[in-house]
Amino acid sequence: MSRKRTDAALVFIKPERLQAPNTSAHAQAGDAKTMSESQVVVGIDVAKAHVDCAVLGADFGARQFANDIDGHSALAAALQPLSVALVVMEATGGYESALACALQAAGLAVAVVNPKRARDFAKGIGRLAKTDRIDAEALAELAATLARRRDLARFIRPLPDAQQQELAALVTRRRQLLTMLGAERLRLQLATVKVRPSIDALIEAIRAQLEDIDAQMQAHLQEHFAALDDLLRSARGIGPIASATLIATLPELGRLSRREISALVGVAPMANDSGTSHGRRRITGGRFQVRRVLYMATLTATIHNPTIKAHYQRLLAAGKLPKVALVACMRKLLTMLNAMVRTQRRWSDEFHRA
Repeated sequence: MSRKRTDAALVFIKPERLQAPNTSAHAQAGDAKTMSESQVVVGIDVAKAHVDCAVLGADFGARQFANDIDGHSALAAALQPLSVALVVMEATGGYESALACALQAAGLAVAVVNPKRARDFAKGIGRLAKTDRIDAEALAELAATLARRRDLARFIRPLPDAQQQELAALVTRRRQLLTMLGAERLRLQLATVKVRPSIDALIEAIRAQLEDIDAQMQAHLQEHFAALDDLLRSARGIGPIASATLIATLPELGRLSRREISALVGVAPMANDSGTSHGRRRITGGRFQVRRVLYMATLTATIHNPTIKAHYQRLLAAGKLPKVALVACMRKLLTMLNAMVRTQRRWSDEFHRA
């Protein structure tokens, strides 16, 4: 029996009459569907042979497609009638590239995200198990989160054309050859007399390959990206390798704001504060292949580029550590290049006042 006290407005109810919240999987799925009714988002887990697809906001079910041209066409055809707001997939060392291009060519917005960040997101929402299907569902939930952000555009990489993909392949191959050359040089230091000729021969072969790749890269730039290459190289410090790397691996250059492009490359200082504690700002994440080339370009610019040199000296005079000042100059040079590409104006010292 329940007892009521009207004077104190207290009500005592038997525990069995209390209605428990509906926490069933069916109810939660219904809630998720209700929240996503206004937009359809897709998560795709990419493997070498196949891709798993999960959709939120539409009755699609879990489906698997082959990771080849026919599978990409079938997946694009299946998603087009759904009015998809965003597709999210992980970077998987290149296995995702053809699929991302196929979906973008079909008119879908595609975001390729860092696998570690995608996994951290899955752990954050309680998805500790890991299978291809579960990963696709977690990526779909990540897509729903990203689709609500006002800065969604910075997560969507522009569709590279065939010439840009070829240039990116040449830049990647050059980086691989440099890694191999460095490894052989280290082996040569401890090599015995018997194996030295073999290492020397391999080093010469790698150097010949590097010269060939550099020639191909410059010819490709002059044939397909001559105007953009000339624009970027008008900035002192930007040479042929830096220009090729920026064109191949940073297609967002000129399309984002200065803060967005800095964060994308990984040269923006990130806050590290909590309560009354104020930690040191550090750079983190971003595209390492762009950042390492930008670092070398900035080293040159601090000597030969009057604007960057003055900025570097001013920071040192203010007591900044040399590496901190150099990273700040990297960010300044990048934002200037971003403004140059956006406005299609060659380098001018006036940019430092922008």
